[in-house]
Amino acid sequence: MAESDLATKAHDGPVVAFEHVAKVYGDGEMAVRALDDVTFDIYPGEFVAVMGSSGSGKSTTMNILGCLDTPTHGRYLFKGVDVKTLTRDQRALLRRHYLGFVFQGFNLLSRTTALENLELPLIYRRISKADRRDMAMEALHAVGLENREHHTAAELSGGQQQRVAIARAMVTSPSLLLADEPTGNLDTARSQEIMELLARLNSEDGLTIVLVTHEEEMAAFAGRRLEFRDGNIVHESKSQAA
Repeated sequence: MAESDLATKAHDGPVVAFEHVAKVYGDGEMAVRALDDVTFDIYPGEFVAVMGSSGSGKSTTMNILGCLDTPTHGRYLFKGVDVKTLTRDQRALLRRHYLGFVFQGFNLLSRTTALENLELPLIYRRISKADRRDMAMEALHAVGLENREHHTAAELSGGQQQRVAIARAMVTSPSLLLADEPTGNLDTARSQEIMELLARLNSEDGLTIVLVTHEEEMAAFAGRRLEFRDGNIVHESKSQAA
């Protein structure tokens, strides 16, 4: 797969599709079946919450969605491409060019400014210095931090750091944003702000988002919820507003 393959491939279906995906760790009596025959689609512009308790399979699902792992059985299709057929380097290119990640830990460079944190993924994509700054400022504006571009991460509050992390994830215009417990290190008020921001980016900008959370209050912001238990989807629901 060349870098442009996914961009040029005509594909009007889901952004991601799980087709009877199973994930097994270990062998024989020691084998652990983290996912068991899981099937679902996520279409462009959707906001989907993946829920479940510890050991339910939601983290394994996120790892496969993020191309950090591959199914033992079944297929994971990204924009129609079977990810398991890609090499390690090709999966790395897919992550770099089509996926954005937001984690519970903000994963910012603490002594680096907000602007510089956003420019880093653009450097990897060989974007010119002038274009990098414009793109980074546009992303900071989208999350309401255009007046904090020269503040280092250490000078920002937890909520502001997570906003920078979200801006960094979306600065490359990903096809899919993966948010793994993004409010886990925040208080209730800041958590509400972050979820309202994600919901706005989804509704106004059409950003496709998958949120992993164990909190009902956070999942309520999503248009659709997939509830996992023992490696299976046990319930699927849509919000009344979806």
